[in-house]
Amino acid sequence: MANKNKFDITGMSCAACVARVEKAVNAVDGVTECAVNLLTNSMIVSGTASAEKIIKAVTDAGYGAQPQAAKNSSKAKGNSDPLLDKESPALLKRLFWSLGFLLILMYFSMGHMMWNFPLPPFFENNHVAIGLVQLILCSIIMFINKKFFVSGIKSVLHGAPNMDTLVAMGSGVSFLWSLYCLFAMTDAQVKQNTEAVINYMDNFYFESAAMILTLITVGKFLEAKSKGKTTSALKSLMKLAPKTATIIRNDSEISVDVEEVHIDDIFVIRPGETIPVDGVVVDGFSAVNESALTGESIPVDKKTGSKVSSGTLNQSGFLKCRATRVGQDTTINQIIQLVSDASSSKAPIAKIADKVSGVFVPVVIAIAAITFIVWMVMGSGAGYSLARAISVLVISCPCALGLATPVAIMVASGKGASNGILFKTAESLETTGKAKIVALDKTGTITKGQPSVTDIIPVDGISETELVQSALNIEAKSEHPLAKAILDYAKEKGLSAEAVSEFEAIAGCGVKAKCKDAELRGGNKEFIKDLENSSYDTDDFARQGKTPLYFSKDNKLLGIICVADTIKEDSADAIKELKKMNFEVVMLTGDNELTAQEIGRLSGVDRVIAGILPEQKAKAVKDLQAKGKPVIMIGDGINDAPALTVADSGIAIGKGTDVAIDAADVVLVNGSLRDAVAAIKLSQKTLVNIKENLFWAFIYNLIGIPLAAGCYIKAFGWTLNPMFGAAAMSLSSFCVVSNALRLNFVRLYSSRKNKNRNIENSSQQESQGVSMTKTLKIEGMMCSHCEAHIKGALEKIDGVTSAVTSHEKGTAVIELSKDVPEELFKAAITEAGYKYLGQE
Repeated sequence: MANKNKFDITGMSCAACVARVEKAVNAVDGVTECAVNLLTNSMIVSGTASAEKIIKAVTDAGYGAQPQAAKNSSKAKGNSDPLLDKESPALLKRLFWSLGFLLILMYFSMGHMMWNFPLPPFFENNHVAIGLVQLILCSIIMFINKKFFVSGIKSVLHGAPNMDTLVAMGSGVSFLWSLYCLFAMTDAQVKQNTEAVINYMDNFYFESAAMILTLITVGKFLEAKSKGKTTSALKSLMKLAPKTATIIRNDSEISVDVEEVHIDDIFVIRPGETIPVDGVVVDGFSAVNESALTGESIPVDKKTGSKVSSGTLNQSGFLKCRATRVGQDTTINQIIQLVSDASSSKAPIAKIADKVSGVFVPVVIAIAAITFIVWMVMGSGAGYSLARAISVLVISCPCALGLATPVAIMVASGKGASNGILFKTAESLETTGKAKIVALDKTGTITKGQPSVTDIIPVDGISETELVQSALNIEAKSEHPLAKAILDYAKEKGLSAEAVSEFEAIAGCGVKAKCKDAELRGGNKEFIKDLENSSYDTDDFARQGKTPLYFSKDNKLLGIICVADTIKEDSADAIKELKKMNFEVVMLTGDNELTAQEIGRLSGVDRVIAGILPEQKAKAVKDLQAKGKPVIMIGDGINDAPALTVADSGIAIGKGTDVAIDAADVVLVNGSLRDAVAAIKLSQKTLVNIKENLFWAFIYNLIGIPLAAGCYIKAFGWTLNPMFGAAAMSLSSFCVVSNALRLNFVRLYSSRKNKNRNIENSSQQESQGVSMTKTLKIEGMMCSHCEAHIKGALEKIDGVTSAVTSHEKGTAVIELSKDVPEELFKAAITEAGYKYLGQE
């Protein structure tokens, strides 16, 4: 059976290294796919080949390999951190010493020769001594940066020259040429040929040899620091994973490592603590900040039966929970794994750079050799010809090609994760941005997926309360989803069910029972015997997407309660935005035509395909693909699995913790279409960013290599000193990485995510003639714990449906279902230990 293994690779320095490793591993029997990432120095291998064979192939290619499982094991023992930036400190140390010796070298060479900087009397007219000082200083700098030479020579010996080969050749040839000139100078000195001595002195390239290494190290350091920023989102996620947990064993609380928590263990969370594993609340009430997983800053209330996720922050109350998912199965670890996998995988667009990188270094070496020969044939002299060839070597930059795609993928994956958008692979991140058609499931995607009561229609002589009470009595024992909607509505009204007997559920019709010797019935129109009191057109309800439930008592109709799966607050706005982005939006549903058309009208989709089964949704997606345009399928990841798999990009809308949906390419932690729009925007921006990176990487070499070779000298008089070539090369990768970092500033949402929802609520409140929103001014809040404390106190007040508190603004924005006396606000805030300052 094929499996997928991850390895850490050492010794890579550029895209040519990546191509070499991939070629070596792909040649191993049993390997079906190999993706190497220069940014993270990692490799993902699919197939049946053993780890030993894969490691041997990498080693034979001249690089090092280690299974990530082994590294993680050492990490568990405290020996390493997989994302710790070890490269930057080492490069900074090398750079510090290189610059120190380089400044002295430049003083002796260019400073003295070009600007007549003074030297000790011993060096006056002692050109050989000056040359020896330059030799010593250059040798020290070359030793400090010996890694370029070791890596470059090893790669040549293994038949795979890389960027270090180019740097080593450029610096090494400069050094050897200068060494030749120094020995020739001693001969001229002995023969007292002063003119020859000066000529040889002018042909020293010791400072170029040292400067090349130092400037490349500058570029490597800047590149390493920028690469470190690209992994910041993943580092932040890993920091969220708790290290310890407080569990109850033998009736006492003990603190253990989070790895020691088992399923069904009872753990406790106090205010301010991070939840260690996924679980279910068995006791307590609190507000939990889930922004780390969902991107939503408003805390979520948790009570007995509520699910909690690892990595989220308990803000107010005490919670006792039962562990349901531990270790690598927890929500936060699944998210970390998805982001890591996406960052380590390879996007199809990277194939262009891969093909070029595989032959890039040998081609550059050949161009450098041809440049030297051509200039020698033209009679330019060995020194000048050598300078042109060295310039070609040091300005070439396969690193920029290798980093163009992975840095953008890493930044985009992290950006998505911080907003609850999880791309499983780099390919899914690319494909999502290319689509032109969006197919949407209805239930749970456009709609809430939970039926709720929309209309209460009692017959003449029957009150709403009597109708709802009777419906509650008979539906209390029913397990039907529509019955739950009635129970929830009755609970909101403060009603409780009365005892019934002889309860019976008739499939496809309804339920019946006896209550206080009266027969109660509830169900569809055919199930109620006496309808002479009803004058309502039930087809009209269906056209509105509602399901009418009839209730009777002793064969006399009490009234109708309409139940519907209502549209989510932001679905219509999200669909409107998709259409603005020139997407064709299609709704797929198994619901009946009348209901589907009404939901489609209210949500604003372009087309509705109704009455289809889950397997028929897949065919509908294929039919859409037949138009020749890529299709995105957005669904709940369960019933829509066939369609999600068939689509060019499948986006699964999760329920806060459903982050491991196999059928989807992209997982949205929140249940909002708004995040689907954001995922598409992020994918499109990432594609543009990758193309920009590839363009600059290619254009840099297309312009830079001919310039270094001297092709523009006769036409424009342009030439390039090897030192400036090294400087340009060192900055190219840094520029590519910096461009990718701009993705962190991409605006995925409007400035106020809930703006439309607030407007909708305000309109409803105004129509009811009541000001349902108030802003209270409060003094004394200092932190998020204070916010949660005030929130809990206010929401206990009868009539307060929700409260959003801010210690920074010193306010609490409350929503009301009815008028509440101001004294109650003041009393609740004062009792909580804060000062009430009035209303805005």
